[in-house]
Amino acid sequence: MRYVDMRADVRRVKGVVGNMDEQRGTWGNTGMPSGIAMSAGAGAQPGTGMNGGMGTLHGEGKQNGGGFGRGLCLGIAGTLLVGALGTFIVCRMTGSQIIIAGGGAGHAGSVDSVLDAEAVAKVNELAAYIDLYYYDDTDEEDLKNGLYAGLLEGLSDKYSVYYTADEYADTQVSMTGQYYGIGAGLAQDKETMVVTVSKVYEGTPSEAAGLRAEDIILSVDDTEATSMEVTELVKLIRGEAGTTVHLEIYRPSTGEELSFDVERADVTLPSVVSEMLTDQIGYIRIESFEKETATQFETALADLEGQGMTALVVDLRYNGGGLVDAVVQILDDILPEGLIVYTEDKNGSRQEYKSSGDTHFDYPMAVLVNQDSASASEIFAGAIKDYHYGTLIGTTTYGKGIVQSVFPLSDGDAVKLTTAKYFTPNGNYIHGVGIEPDIELEYEYLDPDGEEYEMQYDNQIQKAIEVLGE
Repeated sequence: MRYVDMRADVRRVKGVVGNMDEQRGTWGNTGMPSGIAMSAGAGAQPGTGMNGGMGTLHGEGKQNGGGFGRGLCLGIAGTLLVGALGTFIVCRMTGSQIIIAGGGAGHAGSVDSVLDAEAVAKVNELAAYIDLYYYDDTDEEDLKNGLYAGLLEGLSDKYSVYYTADEYADTQVSMTGQYYGIGAGLAQDKETMVVTVSKVYEGTPSEAAGLRAEDIILSVDDTEATSMEVTELVKLIRGEAGTTVHLEIYRPSTGEELSFDVERADVTLPSVVSEMLTDQIGYIRIESFEKETATQFETALADLEGQGMTALVVDLRYNGGGLVDAVVQILDDILPEGLIVYTEDKNGSRQEYKSSGDTHFDYPMAVLVNQDSASASEIFAGAIKDYHYGTLIGTTTYGKGIVQSVFPLSDGDAVKLTTAKYFTPNGNYIHGVGIEPDIELEYEYLDPDGEEYEMQYDNQIQKAIEVLGE
């Protein structure tokens, strides 16, 4: 089974849930997302911190054609829901099927040209020098992983990377939004090592147990929280559904020390937030395009329509991308029949994603974008712009117009490779260029003395309301 990456490497922050490449931030003071900050300097910033490289599982959406705050490290407390991927790869772009196992198959000549006798001899020579002269102990497995990662680095492509089995498993949270755990976001101060609950997700075990944002975790099953990195602490909180984890916490708001036994469960993180603004204008923020995002979007849309929505603002600021099928399914709800996006590989094989036209919007729409709206977000923005189906407001988008495919290896590791370019419905290739908004407007928070973010002081949201009211 092949996964295809539609997420840009907007910011790479290590130390997030076992070196997970990407995780969402949360709304902080004056709009600055807590966890992974997406910008530096003074002033509020809206939206969420997104980065890293993640992908999409083909086959869930419609498709036609041939062919990852100061000193903070954001974590999600839980274990991952990972399916059996195997080593059977379906190459949809070429229509071919390749089985790779036990050391490789297919282009053996290419493999032999890289790992020829001279290369093997040089690796052994380097290993001998390390063994003789390196000042500290070494780990053989780490050295091997370095070799594999170095092969990918030879491509000079920051999106093509090697994952160990643990790294690959951790990335699945970003892809699916699902994991086994308690449904709490964790942040760690790198200087004091204090671990704080940054967010308690609605409908999760952590909410049911009574945990609150800003609670300080003292220990997890008798292990002191400050004794390790948050990435390692998260592994102690993870576990099988139905089992419990014991937490000792300090609640600053009351000065209490409390104990919690929280039952782990299958958790799905929300990636869509919605509310009704003034004048019956609906607002939907999509934080990332994950497995359940389209369903969450449709639920939010139906709720807003039930409240009498007459226009819609879709907020894609700081949305670094995600699953192709998720964005395609959402655009299928919005657009009339026609092409949404297409990809082309190095052989010229083209794969098209289309809207059926069964449903489409008949009310005005504005889409908010910025320099960190990337990849799948740009598929959304590009299609809306090409169809003249809404007004893009903000700043030029990130500019990631290439696709990565994640291939699981036979030993549980994985490799992510750039495999294709993608194009907007009108054939625009936006890589390194981005998409220009219809209305260029830098973000400004209009209440600099405010301690908490409020939409009424977000100039880009207010501009969208103005445009939709015309």
